Amino acid sequence: MNQSETSYDVIVIGAGIIGISSALKLQSEGHRVLVLDRSGVAKETSFGNAGAFAFADIVPLATPGIMRKAPKWLLDPLGPLTIKPAYALKIIPWMLKFWRASWQDKYQAAMTAQASLMALSKAALERQIKAVNGEAMMRREGQLQLYEGEAEFNASLPGWKTRMEHGVVCELLESPEAIARIQPGIDPRFTHGGFTPEWINTTDPEAWTLHLYQAFTKKGGRYENASVSRLIPQGDGVLLQLSDEGAQQSKSYSAKRVVVAAGAWSKTLAASLGEKIPLETERGYNTTLPKGDFELNTHVTFSNHGFVVSKIGDQIRVGGAVELGGLHLKPNYKRSQVLLDKAARFLRGFNKEDGKQWMGFRPSMPDSLPVVSYSAKTDRVIYAFGHGHLGLTQSAGTAELVAALVSGEEPPIPVAPFSANRF
Repeated sequence: MNQSETSYDVIVIGAGIIGISSALKLQSEGHRVLVLDRSGVAKETSFGNAGAFAFADIVPLATPGIMRKAPKWLLDPLGPLTIKPAYALKIIPWMLKFWRASWQDKYQAAMTAQASLMALSKAALERQIKAVNGEAMMRREGQLQLYEGEAEFNASLPGWKTRMEHGVVCELLESPEAIARIQPGIDPRFTHGGFTPEWINTTDPEAWTLHLYQAFTKKGGRYENASVSRLIPQGDGVLLQLSDEGAQQSKSYSAKRVVVAAGAWSKTLAASLGEKIPLETERGYNTTLPKGDFELNTHVTFSNHGFVVSKIGDQIRVGGAVELGGLHLKPNYKRSQVLLDKAARFLRGFNKEDGKQWMGFRPSMPDSLPVVSYSAKTDRVIYAFGHGHLGLTQSAGTAELVAALVSGEEPPIPVAPFSANRF
């Protein structure tokens, strides 16, 4: 029997941007909340991402016809999308679901759902910024997406049309001169682009998560380091079993409701309830560099090279690429170097030396939609994970959905597309 047990209204597992945002929103609605994390606040994917609130990115990764392109990508170990050979067999079931998600019916449904979550998240972010006095941590400088040549640009036009149909404000650019008016110093090989002026970045994704965390603790919220291995529904609550047996003997946790927001590690917790959710790990790489001679005016996306360049504090971060390789294989930092070399070719005066490399684990579902729903086993467990590279973007909106699910209220948008058992 445990010597000490502490009970809360809600325990949130995961202290990344999704978990902290959810905890803060739940607290604002009167719940007594504890956050648990095995690593610390903003120590995983929320630590080193590009800092973008990418509300314009409503198009899923699984687009119609993508499987015809996939073999070429996957054969390039340093390309924008690759699968580690040691992981290839393990990921086949996920890839089959990814292929199905690219069919026209699934693709259209996913895009509609994604657009609704983006619209909610955009409005929710403004509410969140106001609630925590966070405007000083925002950069409202837009995003510039670049293309090499007219053919590449024309191929992107259906995506831009779709964005506009869903209310995304954008300006299409058809000359290097038009691009230079927004961002000087771009190599003239990039002849076309698209600019989304309402795009927002945070000055630093780790600092923003910590800012929200401080607002949470200032109002009485609690955080503790703990590695949860199992969820056990019990009567009118949920018991949390810890990985460390020594810690479990001295203390355990229980709550009326549990929110699983542990990112790529959420799959194991769902499995402890008997749910098999097709959550995979999309490993992303970046390098953060000291400011050089290149003056970055906006968030720059090199669409067909699979990477972005953004400002983090007074530094520059170059990151991107998708590597499907799970949680345990060693990083391949050659991927970071490829992105740096390209950035140096594409940006005049860019400094690629003295950078700090990083790899993060993006939790990804086959259809690019997160899981935000009750567990199929008990409505006392709420899932909030699987956002891929859109965790920061959708954090405030997800928090509002989580709060509605915890309280048993009608969510602000339909949540059926984000169900845990939609596959």
